[in-house]
Amino acid sequence: MATVAAKSQTYTWQGTDRQGRPAKGEAIGSNQAMVKAQLRKQGIAAKTVKRKSKPLFSGQKKIKPADIAIFARQLATMMKAGVPLVQSFDIVAEGLENRTMRDLVIEIKNEVASGTSLAISISKHPKYFDELFCSLVSAGEQAGTLETMLARIATYKEKTEALKAKIKKAMTYPAAVVVVAVVVTAILLIKVVPQFASTFAGFGAQLPAFTLFVLHLSEAVQSWWLLILIIIIASGAVFVEARKRSHKFDEYMDRLTLRIPIVGNIVYQSIIARFARTLSTTFAAGVPLVDALDSVAGAAGSIPYHDAIQRVREEVTAGQQLNVAIKATNMFPSMLTQMVAIGEESGALDEMLDKVATHYEEAVDNLVDSLTALLEPMIMAVLGILVGGLMIAMYMPIFSLGSVI
Repeated sequence: MATVAAKSQTYTWQGTDRQGRPAKGEAIGSNQAMVKAQLRKQGIAAKTVKRKSKPLFSGQKKIKPADIAIFARQLATMMKAGVPLVQSFDIVAEGLENRTMRDLVIEIKNEVASGTSLAISISKHPKYFDELFCSLVSAGEQAGTLETMLARIATYKEKTEALKAKIKKAMTYPAAVVVVAVVVTAILLIKVVPQFASTFAGFGAQLPAFTLFVLHLSEAVQSWWLLILIIIIASGAVFVEARKRSHKFDEYMDRLTLRIPIVGNIVYQSIIARFARTLSTTFAAGVPLVDALDSVAGAAGSIPYHDAIQRVREEVTAGQQLNVAIKATNMFPSMLTQMVAIGEESGALDEMLDKVATHYEEAVDNLVDSLTALLEPMIMAVLGILVGGLMIAMYMPIFSLGSVI
Protein backbone atom coordinates (compact mmCIF):
# COMPACT_ATOMS: atom_id res chain seq x y z
CA MET A 1 0.00 0.00 0.00
CA ALA A 2 1.47 3.34 -1.06
CA THR A 3 2.07 5.89 1.63
CA VAL A 4 1.25 9.55 1.17
CA ALA A 5 4.16 11.91 1.84
CA ALA A 6 3.56 14.16 4.80
CA LYS A 7 3.40 17.86 4.11
CA SER A 8 6.44 19.83 5.29
CA GLN A 9 5.82 22.38 8.01
CA THR A 10 7.87 25.03 9.78
CA TYR A 11 9.03 24.30 13.35
CA THR A 12 10.75 26.55 15.87
CA TRP A 13 13.45 25.04 18.07
CA GLN A 14 15.66 25.89 21.03
CA GLY A 15 18.74 24.01 22.18
CA THR A 16 22.53 24.12 22.36
CA ASP A 17 25.21 23.95 19.65
CA ARG A 18 28.42 21.89 19.61
CA GLN A 19 30.10 24.32 22.02
CA GLY A 20 27.20 24.12 24.45
CA ARG A 21 26.02 27.67 23.71
CA PRO A 22 22.27 28.42 23.60
CA ALA A 23 20.85 28.42 20.07
CA LYS A 24 17.45 28.76 18.47
CA GLY A 25 15.95 28.99 15.03
CA GLU A 26 13.51 27.55 12.52
CA ALA A 27 13.54 24.31 10.55
CA ILE A 28 11.27 22.64 8.03
CA GLY A 29 10.19 19.01 8.25
CA SER A 30 7.22 16.68 8.07
CA ASN A 31 7.26 16.02 11.85
CA GLN A 32 9.14 16.82 15.06
CA ALA A 33 11.25 13.65 14.93
CA MET A 34 12.55 14.52 11.46
CA VAL A 35 13.40 18.06 12.56
CA LYS A 36 15.29 16.74 15.60
CA ALA A 37 17.20 14.32 13.35
CA GLN A 38 18.16 17.20 11.03
CA LEU A 39 19.36 19.27 13.97
CA ARG A 40 21.44 16.37 15.35
CA LYS A 41 23.23 16.12 12.00
CA GLN A 42 24.10 19.81 12.40
CA GLY A 43 25.49 19.20 15.91
CA ILE A 44 22.58 20.86 17.71
CA ALA A 45 20.99 19.30 20.79
CA ALA A 46 17.35 20.41 20.58
CA LYS A 47 15.52 20.84 23.87
CA THR A 48 12.20 22.04 22.47
CA VAL A 49 10.78 21.63 18.97
CA LYS A 50 7.29 22.87 18.26
CA ARG A 51 5.24 23.70 15.23
CA LYS A 52 5.34 27.36 14.34
CA SER A 53 1.94 28.99 14.69
CA LYS A 54 0.57 30.67 11.60
CA PRO A 55 -0.84 34.22 11.75
CA LEU A 56 -4.60 34.63 11.43
CA PHE A 57 -4.24 36.40 8.10
CA SER A 58 -1.25 34.64 6.56
CA GLY A 59 -1.70 35.77 2.94
CA GLN A 60 1.30 33.84 1.65
CA LYS A 61 3.06 35.48 -1.26
CA LYS A 62 4.14 33.56 -4.31
CA ILE A 63 7.81 33.13 -5.05
CA LYS A 64 8.66 35.09 -8.18
CA PRO A 65 11.69 34.67 -10.46
CA ALA A 66 12.89 38.05 -9.17
CA ASP A 67 13.00 36.56 -5.64
CA ILE A 68 15.25 33.75 -6.91
CA ALA A 69 17.54 36.30 -8.58
CA ILE A 70 17.84 38.28 -5.32
CA PHE A 71 18.49 35.04 -3.41
CA ALA A 72 21.35 34.10 -5.79
CA ARG A 73 22.85 37.59 -5.57
CA GLN A 74 22.73 37.69 -1.76
CA LEU A 75 24.15 34.19 -1.41
CA ALA A 76 27.00 35.06 -3.79
CA THR A 77 27.74 38.24 -1.83
CA MET A 78 27.82 36.38 1.50
CA MET A 79 30.15 33.68 0.16
CA LYS A 80 32.50 36.22 -1.46
CA ALA A 81 32.74 37.92 1.95
CA GLY A 82 33.98 34.62 3.39
CA VAL A 83 30.78 33.64 5.20
CA PRO A 84 30.27 29.82 5.29
CA LEU A 85 27.47 28.53 3.06
CA VAL A 86 25.13 27.33 5.83
CA GLN A 87 25.54 30.58 7.77
CA SER A 88 24.94 32.51 4.55
CA PHE A 89 21.53 30.83 4.27
CA ASP A 90 20.64 32.01 7.79
CA ILE A 91 21.62 35.61 7.03
CA VAL A 92 19.74 35.63 3.72
CA ALA A 93 16.63 34.06 5.31
CA GLU A 94 16.52 36.65 8.10
CA GLY A 95 16.38 39.50 5.58
CA LEU A 96 13.52 38.06 3.51
CA GLU A 97 10.04 39.56 3.93
CA ASN A 98 8.35 36.93 1.78
CA ARG A 99 7.55 34.13 4.26
CA THR A 100 7.19 31.53 1.50
CA MET A 101 10.64 32.38 0.16
CA ARG A 102 12.06 32.31 3.68
CA ASP A 103 10.67 28.82 4.26
CA LEU A 104 12.20 27.68 0.96
CA VAL A 105 15.63 29.06 1.92
CA ILE A 106 15.45 27.39 5.36
CA GLU A 107 14.48 24.08 3.78
CA ILE A 108 17.44 24.24 1.35
CA LYS A 109 19.73 25.24 4.23
CA ASN A 110 18.67 22.18 6.24
CA GLU A 111 19.38 19.95 3.25
CA VAL A 112 22.85 21.47 2.76
CA ALA A 113 23.61 21.32 6.49
CA SER A 114 22.82 17.59 6.50
CA GLY A 115 25.51 16.98 3.87
CA THR A 116 23.58 17.27 0.60
CA SER A 117 25.17 19.35 -2.16
CA LEU A 118 23.57 22.68 -3.04
CA ALA A 119 22.83 21.54 -6.61
CA ILE A 120 20.92 18.47 -5.42
CA SER A 121 19.13 20.49 -2.70
CA ILE A 122 17.77 23.09 -5.13
CA SER A 123 16.96 20.46 -7.78
CA LYS A 124 14.28 19.17 -5.38
CA HIS A 125 12.39 22.43 -6.09
CA PRO A 126 12.08 22.49 -9.91
CA LYS A 127 9.20 24.96 -9.65
CA TYR A 128 11.67 27.66 -8.59
CA PHE A 129 15.06 26.42 -9.83
CA ASP A 130 15.12 25.33 -13.47
CA GLU A 131 17.53 22.86 -15.04
CA LEU A 132 19.86 25.64 -16.17
CA PHE A 133 20.16 27.05 -12.63
CA CYS A 134 20.88 23.60 -11.18
CA SER A 135 23.46 22.65 -13.82
CA LEU A 136 25.37 25.93 -13.33
CA VAL A 137 25.42 25.49 -9.55
CA SER A 138 26.63 21.90 -10.01
CA ALA A 139 29.41 23.11 -12.32
CA GLY A 140 30.42 25.73 -9.75
CA GLU A 141 30.53 23.18 -6.92
CA GLN A 142 32.64 20.75 -8.96
CA ALA A 143 35.09 23.47 -10.00
CA GLY A 144 35.28 24.99 -6.49
CA THR A 145 34.03 28.37 -7.75
CA LEU A 146 30.51 28.34 -6.33
CA GLU A 147 30.52 32.01 -5.25
CA THR A 148 31.66 33.13 -8.72
CA MET A 149 29.06 30.91 -10.38
CA LEU A 150 26.29 32.23 -8.11
CA ALA A 151 27.26 35.80 -9.01
CA ARG A 152 27.12 34.87 -12.70
CA ILE A 153 23.72 33.21 -12.23
CA ALA A 154 22.45 36.27 -10.36
CA THR A 155 23.55 38.57 -13.18
CA TYR A 156 21.91 36.28 -15.74
CA LYS A 157 18.62 36.12 -13.80
CA GLU A 158 18.58 39.89 -13.19
CA LYS A 159 19.10 40.71 -16.86
CA THR A 160 16.60 38.07 -17.97
CA GLU A 161 13.92 39.34 -15.59
CA ALA A 162 14.59 42.95 -16.63
CA LEU A 163 14.07 41.91 -20.26
CA LYS A 164 10.85 40.07 -19.38
CA ALA A 165 9.61 43.16 -17.52
CA LYS A 166 10.17 45.29 -20.64
CA ILE A 167 8.25 42.83 -22.82
CA LYS A 168 5.46 42.69 -20.25
CA LYS A 169 5.31 46.48 -20.23
CA ALA A 170 5.00 46.55 -24.02
CA MET A 171 2.17 43.98 -24.00
CA THR A 172 0.29 45.07 -20.88
CA TYR A 173 -0.17 48.75 -21.74
CA PRO A 174 -2.27 48.34 -24.92
CA ALA A 175 -4.18 45.40 -23.42
CA ALA A 176 -5.09 47.46 -20.34
CA VAL A 177 -6.30 50.33 -22.52
CA VAL A 178 -8.47 47.99 -24.61
CA VAL A 179 -10.05 46.61 -21.41
CA VAL A 180 -10.72 50.13 -20.11
CA ALA A 181 -12.24 51.16 -23.45
CA VAL A 182 -14.55 48.11 -23.47
CA VAL A 183 -15.63 48.69 -19.85
CA VAL A 184 -16.33 52.40 -20.41
CA THR A 185 -18.31 51.65 -23.58
CA ALA A 186 -20.33 48.96 -21.79
CA ILE A 187 -21.18 51.32 -18.92
CA LEU A 188 -22.33 54.00 -21.35
CA LEU A 189 -24.48 51.52 -23.30
CA ILE A 190 -26.07 50.01 -20.17
CA LYS A 191 -26.48 53.07 -17.94
CA VAL A 192 -26.32 56.28 -19.99
CA VAL A 193 -27.90 55.49 -23.38
CA PRO A 194 -31.20 54.16 -21.86
CA GLN A 195 -31.73 57.57 -20.22
CA PHE A 196 -31.62 59.21 -23.63
CA ALA A 197 -33.86 56.50 -25.11
CA SER A 198 -36.73 57.42 -22.75
CA THR A 199 -36.32 61.07 -23.76
CA PHE A 200 -36.34 60.28 -27.49
CA ALA A 201 -39.58 58.27 -27.13
CA GLY A 202 -41.65 61.49 -26.93
CA PHE A 203 -40.00 63.31 -29.83
CA GLY A 204 -42.48 62.11 -32.45
CA ALA A 205 -39.88 62.29 -35.22
CA GLN A 206 -37.66 59.88 -37.10
CA LEU A 207 -34.33 59.45 -35.29
CA PRO A 208 -31.03 59.55 -37.21
CA ALA A 209 -29.73 56.17 -38.38
CA PHE A 210 -26.59 56.43 -36.22
CA THR A 211 -28.71 57.11 -33.12
CA LEU A 212 -31.00 54.15 -33.91
CA PHE A 213 -27.95 51.90 -34.29
CA VAL A 214 -26.62 52.93 -30.88
CA LEU A 215 -30.06 52.47 -29.26
CA HIS A 216 -30.43 48.98 -30.71
CA LEU A 217 -26.89 48.14 -29.62
CA SER A 218 -27.72 49.36 -26.10
CA GLU A 219 -30.84 47.20 -25.97
CA ALA A 220 -28.86 44.14 -27.08
CA VAL A 221 -26.14 44.73 -24.47
CA GLN A 222 -28.75 45.23 -21.73
CA SER A 223 -30.51 41.99 -22.67
CA TRP A 224 -27.46 39.84 -23.27
CA TRP A 225 -24.68 41.38 -21.16
CA LEU A 226 -24.35 38.30 -18.96
CA LEU A 227 -24.08 35.98 -21.96
CA ILE A 228 -21.55 38.30 -23.61
CA LEU A 229 -19.47 38.34 -20.42
CA ILE A 230 -19.59 34.54 -20.15
CA ILE A 231 -18.53 34.19 -23.82
CA ILE A 232 -15.58 36.56 -23.30
CA ILE A 233 -14.40 34.72 -20.15
CA ALA A 234 -14.93 31.29 -21.75
CA SER A 235 -13.04 32.36 -24.88
CA GLY A 236 -10.12 33.51 -22.76
CA ALA A 237 -10.10 30.25 -20.80
CA VAL A 238 -10.28 28.16 -23.99
CA PHE A 239 -7.42 30.18 -25.52
CA VAL A 240 -5.20 29.62 -22.46
CA GLU A 241 -5.99 25.89 -22.32
CA ALA A 242 -5.44 25.52 -26.06
CA ARG A 243 -1.96 27.01 -25.73
CA LYS A 244 -1.18 24.63 -22.88
CA ARG A 245 -2.51 21.46 -24.48
CA SER A 246 -2.02 21.94 -28.22
CA HIS A 247 1.60 22.18 -29.37
CA LYS A 248 0.53 23.10 -32.92
CA PHE A 249 -1.73 25.92 -31.73
CA ASP A 250 0.99 27.22 -29.39
CA GLU A 251 3.49 27.17 -32.24
CA TYR A 252 1.01 28.95 -34.54
CA MET A 253 0.48 31.72 -31.94
CA ASP A 254 4.24 32.12 -31.46
CA ARG A 255 4.71 32.51 -35.22
CA LEU A 256 1.76 34.91 -35.42
CA THR A 257 3.19 37.03 -32.60
CA LEU A 258 6.47 37.38 -34.49
CA ARG A 259 4.56 38.75 -37.52
CA ILE A 260 2.67 41.47 -35.60
CA PRO A 261 4.01 44.92 -36.58
CA ILE A 262 6.26 46.56 -33.96
CA VAL A 263 5.31 44.04 -31.24
CA GLY A 264 6.71 41.17 -33.30
CA ASN A 265 10.02 43.02 -33.66
CA ILE A 266 10.20 43.51 -29.89
CA VAL A 267 9.58 39.81 -29.29
CA TYR A 268 12.15 38.87 -31.95
CA GLN A 269 14.85 41.11 -30.47
CA SER A 270 14.12 39.77 -26.97
CA ILE A 271 14.50 36.17 -28.18
CA ILE A 272 17.89 36.98 -29.71
CA ALA A 273 18.96 38.75 -26.51
CA ARG A 274 17.84 35.78 -24.39
CA PHE A 275 19.64 33.34 -26.72
CA ALA A 276 22.91 35.26 -26.53
CA ARG A 277 22.69 35.88 -22.78
CA THR A 278 21.92 32.25 -21.90
CA LEU A 279 24.58 30.81 -24.20
CA SER A 280 27.16 33.30 -22.92
CA THR A 281 26.42 32.42 -19.29
CA THR A 282 26.47 28.64 -19.77
CA PHE A 283 29.57 28.63 -22.02
CA ALA A 284 31.49 30.89 -19.61
CA ALA A 285 30.56 28.50 -16.79
CA GLY A 286 32.40 25.70 -18.55
CA VAL A 287 29.31 23.84 -19.73
CA PRO A 288 30.05 21.94 -23.00
CA LEU A 289 28.62 23.71 -26.04
CA VAL A 290 26.23 20.90 -26.98
CA ASP A 291 24.80 20.78 -23.44
CA ALA A 292 24.70 24.58 -23.33
CA LEU A 293 22.63 24.70 -26.53
CA ASP A 294 20.17 22.27 -24.96
CA SER A 295 19.69 24.68 -22.03
CA VAL A 296 19.45 27.64 -24.42
CA ALA A 297 16.68 25.92 -26.41
CA GLY A 298 14.69 25.41 -23.20
CA ALA A 299 15.04 29.11 -22.35
CA ALA A 300 14.11 30.38 -25.83
CA GLY A 301 10.49 31.14 -24.93
CA SER A 302 9.33 30.56 -28.50
CA ILE A 303 8.62 27.20 -30.17
CA PRO A 304 9.98 28.18 -33.63
CA TYR A 305 13.26 29.30 -32.07
CA HIS A 306 13.36 26.30 -29.71
CA ASP A 307 13.22 24.05 -32.78
CA ALA A 308 15.80 26.17 -34.61
CA ILE A 309 18.25 25.98 -31.68
CA GLN A 310 17.77 22.23 -31.51
CA ARG A 311 18.72 22.05 -35.21
CA VAL A 312 21.82 24.13 -34.41
CA ARG A 313 22.65 21.68 -31.62
CA GLU A 314 22.37 18.73 -33.99
CA GLU A 315 24.67 20.44 -36.52
CA VAL A 316 27.24 21.27 -33.83
CA THR A 317 27.10 17.69 -32.54
CA ALA A 318 27.87 16.52 -36.09
CA GLY A 319 31.01 18.69 -36.12
CA GLN A 320 29.72 21.88 -37.75
CA GLN A 321 30.95 25.29 -36.52
CA LEU A 322 28.44 27.17 -34.37
CA ASN A 323 28.27 30.27 -36.58
CA VAL A 324 27.68 28.15 -39.71
CA ALA A 325 24.93 26.16 -37.97
CA ILE A 326 23.25 29.37 -36.76
CA LYS A 327 23.40 30.94 -40.22
CA ALA A 328 21.85 27.83 -41.81
CA THR A 329 18.60 28.29 -39.87
CA ASN A 330 17.94 31.71 -41.53
CA MET A 331 16.26 32.80 -38.27
CA PHE A 332 19.05 34.76 -36.59
CA PRO A 333 20.44 38.21 -37.49
CA SER A 334 23.73 38.52 -39.36
CA MET A 335 25.23 40.50 -36.47
CA LEU A 336 24.85 37.50 -34.17
CA THR A 337 26.36 35.15 -36.76
CA GLN A 338 29.36 37.42 -37.36
CA MET A 339 30.01 37.98 -33.64
CA VAL A 340 29.83 34.23 -33.00
CA ALA A 341 32.31 33.65 -35.84
CA ILE A 342 34.69 36.23 -34.34
CA GLY A 343 34.26 34.67 -30.89
CA GLU A 344 35.02 31.18 -32.18
CA GLU A 345 38.15 32.36 -34.00
CA SER A 346 39.46 34.43 -31.08
CA GLY A 347 38.49 31.99 -28.32
CA ALA A 348 36.28 34.62 -26.66
CA LEU A 349 32.85 33.31 -27.59
CA ASP A 350 31.28 34.13 -24.21
CA GLU A 351 32.48 37.77 -24.40
CA MET A 352 31.14 38.21 -27.94
CA LEU A 353 27.78 36.71 -26.98
CA ASP A 354 27.63 38.97 -23.93
CA LYS A 355 28.10 42.01 -26.18
CA VAL A 356 25.36 40.78 -28.52
CA ALA A 357 23.01 40.24 -25.58
CA THR A 358 23.68 43.74 -24.25
CA HIS A 359 23.09 45.26 -27.70
CA TYR A 360 19.71 43.55 -28.18
CA GLU A 361 18.60 44.21 -24.61
CA GLU A 362 19.19 47.92 -25.20
CA ALA A 363 17.37 47.64 -28.53
CA VAL A 364 14.34 46.11 -26.79
CA ASP A 365 14.40 48.91 -24.22
CA ASN A 366 14.39 51.54 -26.97
CA LEU A 367 11.64 49.78 -28.92
CA VAL A 368 9.42 49.56 -25.83
CA ASP A 369 9.89 53.29 -25.16
CA SER A 370 9.10 54.09 -28.79
CA LEU A 371 6.01 51.87 -28.73
CA THR A 372 4.74 53.55 -25.57
CA ALA A 373 5.23 57.01 -27.10
CA LEU A 374 3.46 55.89 -30.29
CA LEU A 375 0.54 54.27 -28.50
CA GLU A 376 -0.36 57.22 -26.26
CA PRO A 377 -1.88 59.44 -29.03
CA MET A 378 -3.44 56.39 -30.71
CA ILE A 379 -5.07 55.34 -27.45
CA MET A 380 -6.46 58.83 -26.87
CA ALA A 381 -7.86 58.79 -30.42
CA VAL A 382 -9.54 55.39 -29.94
CA LEU A 383 -11.09 56.40 -26.61
CA GLY A 384 -12.20 59.70 -28.13
CA ILE A 385 -13.87 57.92 -31.07
CA LEU A 386 -15.68 55.41 -28.83
CA VAL A 387 -16.91 57.79 -26.15
CA GLY A 388 -17.31 60.77 -28.47
CA GLY A 389 -19.19 58.66 -31.04
CA LEU A 390 -21.72 57.51 -28.44
CA MET A 391 -22.26 61.05 -27.19
CA ILE A 392 -22.69 62.42 -30.72
CA ALA A 393 -25.25 59.70 -31.48
CA MET A 394 -27.24 60.72 -28.40
CA TYR A 395 -27.12 64.46 -29.08
CA MET A 396 -27.88 64.33 -32.83
CA PRO A 397 -31.68 64.16 -32.25
CA ILE A 398 -31.47 67.07 -29.83
CA PHE A 399 -29.62 69.14 -32.43
CA SER A 400 -32.36 68.42 -34.97
CA LEU A 401 -35.17 69.11 -32.46
CA GLY A 402 -35.67 72.60 -33.87
CA SER A 403 -36.79 71.25 -37.22
CA VAL A 404 -39.41 69.06 -35.51
CA ILE A 405 -40.82 72.01 -33.57
